[in-house]
Amino acid sequence: MRNETALGLAEAQGPWARVLRFVLYAALFMVFAGPLLALMVGAFTPTVDPTQFTLWPDRLSLDNLERAVDRNVLDYLLNSFLVVGGGLALQVLVSVFAGYALARKRFRGSAVVLVLILATMMLPEEVLAVPLSVLLADLPLLHVSLVGSLVGMIVPVAAWGFSILVMTEFMKEIPKELEESARLDGAGEFRVFWQVVLPLCRPALGVIGIFGFTMIWDQYMLPLLVATDPAQYTLPLALRSLRSDDQVGIGVLLVGAFLAMLPSVLAFLALQRSFIRGLTSGAVKG
Repeated sequence: MRNETALGLAEAQGPWARVLRFVLYAALFMVFAGPLLALMVGAFTPTVDPTQFTLWPDRLSLDNLERAVDRNVLDYLLNSFLVVGGGLALQVLVSVFAGYALARKRFRGSAVVLVLILATMMLPEEVLAVPLSVLLADLPLLHVSLVGSLVGMIVPVAAWGFSILVMTEFMKEIPKELEESARLDGAGEFRVFWQVVLPLCRPALGVIGIFGFTMIWDQYMLPLLVATDPAQYTLPLALRSLRSDDQVGIGVLLVGAFLAMLPSVLAFLALQRSFIRGLTSGAVKG
């Protein structure tokens, strides 16, 4: 029986085919994972020439990490965790409630609301920078300035159109019979949402969790608008200031870049199963 690949081509057999596949996989690994491995090795290797990296270091050292700690890189890392923790919690909360309202409830103007949410995803950050800075300087109704605080970096990311759309479309696929059965058993609105609808949305929560974490973690424009003191910098913004400092060596920048990359990788590994189930939930119907 001949095995076929995803492209419908017959898989070649024999020793030369195995060698060819090994070479191909090794080349793909080097293309995609090589720069990340070079970054990790360079962060813990005394680097003199920034143009020379190796995947096999002669010796490992924590000198770069110690210098990075002296440059308050860990403080910037903590700020990033505070922003992404608060922002992601609010973003997931807003997404699930908004998705439930748009998917399970009927009201006039729901299509217009979805179009407006989609429109927010089409505007680049540079276009939103000026009005966003004005709003953060004088929050409507409350007349409070969020500039110069981590809260000013959390509030704007509390609602993201992508997460709301993902939750809305996923909740639309949940059979209404489950909801009706729960109501016949005497369940109220919140209980139906909490015990019936939300547990079935775990794959979608994994998707918005990974994408939301990455979006907030990689924010550069928002901290640039809000931060008024270097102590308020997040790690991506701090890397810019460290790069412009002539006294900072390449090793400190590599450590900062490695610390900026690591949480996103760990978040993906932690939510990988939910992420894959969320992407493939509509591919197979039984």
